[in-house]
Amino acid sequence: MDIFSYFRRKGIDTLDATFYRKIEEWKSWYNGNVRNFSFYRVYTGQGSYTKRKRKTMGMAKKVCEDIADLLLNERVKFVFSDDTTGAFVQEVLDENQFLVFGNDYQERKAYTGTVAYIPYLYDAEIEADGAVTSGKIGINYVSAGNIYPVSWQRGKVTECIFTFPHTVNRKKYIQVQHHKLENGMYVIENTVLEAITGSREGKELKREEWKQLRPFRNLTARIETGSPDPQFVIDRLNIVNNADADESNPMGIAIFANAIDTLKKLDVEFDSYCNEFELGKKRIFVAPEMMKNIDGSMAFDPEDTVFYKMPDDYDKEKEGLIHEVDMQIRTESHSKAINDDLNYLSLKCGFGTERYRFDSGQAKTATEVISENSDMYRMLKKHEIILEDAIRRLIKIIIRLGRILNYPLNENTEITVDFDDSIIEDKESERNTDRQDVSIGAMSLVEYRAKWYGETEEQAARKVQNPAEVIE
Repeated sequence: MDIFSYFRRKGIDTLDATFYRKIEEWKSWYNGNVRNFSFYRVYTGQGSYTKRKRKTMGMAKKVCEDIADLLLNERVKFVFSDDTTGAFVQEVLDENQFLVFGNDYQERKAYTGTVAYIPYLYDAEIEADGAVTSGKIGINYVSAGNIYPVSWQRGKVTECIFTFPHTVNRKKYIQVQHHKLENGMYVIENTVLEAITGSREGKELKREEWKQLRPFRNLTARIETGSPDPQFVIDRLNIVNNADADESNPMGIAIFANAIDTLKKLDVEFDSYCNEFELGKKRIFVAPEMMKNIDGSMAFDPEDTVFYKMPDDYDKEKEGLIHEVDMQIRTESHSKAINDDLNYLSLKCGFGTERYRFDSGQAKTATEVISENSDMYRMLKKHEIILEDAIRRLIKIIIRLGRILNYPLNENTEITVDFDDSIIEDKESERNTDRQDVSIGAMSLVEYRAKWYGETEEQAARKVQNPAEVIE
């Protein structure tokens, strides 16, 4: 099914399909199965070729894992000026396993460039006047291949379509969720398509039809949010999108999008490195008359690359019936080439150099403390700008939905996202410095508690009874 054919029939404008083919290409590098690259032909020496799977270092996935672990991990904390609101939001995030799925989708963001978070109400009880008396808040996590911006301004998506694939009784269905503005307020419209073989755009089901399918029984055709703010959050890497001719494209690109050539070189070099040990095996050249047994059967396995048949006109007196050749294995030159390209890949992805090294046949990650002047530190801070804004907007939507459920929440609460970059900062040295600043009066105890105990300054001020108390 071609979703773009459906969009065209509905008069919906979105990004060109060619960009989504780019996303699939980045995904193939992440999965280690790249078209026209992962498999190649090798000449057998007998007028034929054999297909071989290229060995891969899997560095596309590795850099995605690393950036995800650095951006969103178990040390990330959310601090609220209002304790009641903070406790409610934290409970919703925990119920939806935000740190688990959030880390997963940070990795997806790294290889596709973009992900989305869509909070929603479920199990809601609605009165006749439209008032919601009870319900729960869920979060849908969406990958780039299912995100279709409809309108945007200065890189900010204002209207968007999200698709959610389902399979029911071996039939494929797609929920199409359209978030759009009407008279300054957001509405959400849902429809369901059945992917029919031979149909480019599938079949749009009527409401009574999709209500018969388990995944869509509680699906509402239209939701009026009553808010001028969107009920979705787009999260992307903070990298200029140069993968699309349309410079206004609001979607992100993979962290390795501009390092594809380096990924290719690495896999070619690694495949050659592995083949060195196979090709470096001892070669045994055998006289033609030694190739068959008395009964005519083959004396050696013709598929075994160790044994080779000598030409009929070879010099038997000089070479003998069997001739052994020891091959030279070029491990050192291969390792140097791989390490050089690992440094270049690391630099292109924003980690600086010396992030990875090739040792004992595998890539290893450096674990040193990184200074604030490093490329990696600046790269993380750059990506945290967008991620922090995305998390704040996600929390704001959760608070708004909580208020719809009649929870006493403060929608104006201050939200602080503490990424705790302890992986790259020497926290203990910084903490000792701050302690010294407190002792000489350059920093207040309130500021110290707010920074190191995850409190707002108001919370810290309430807890500090004596400004001269001993800091533990």
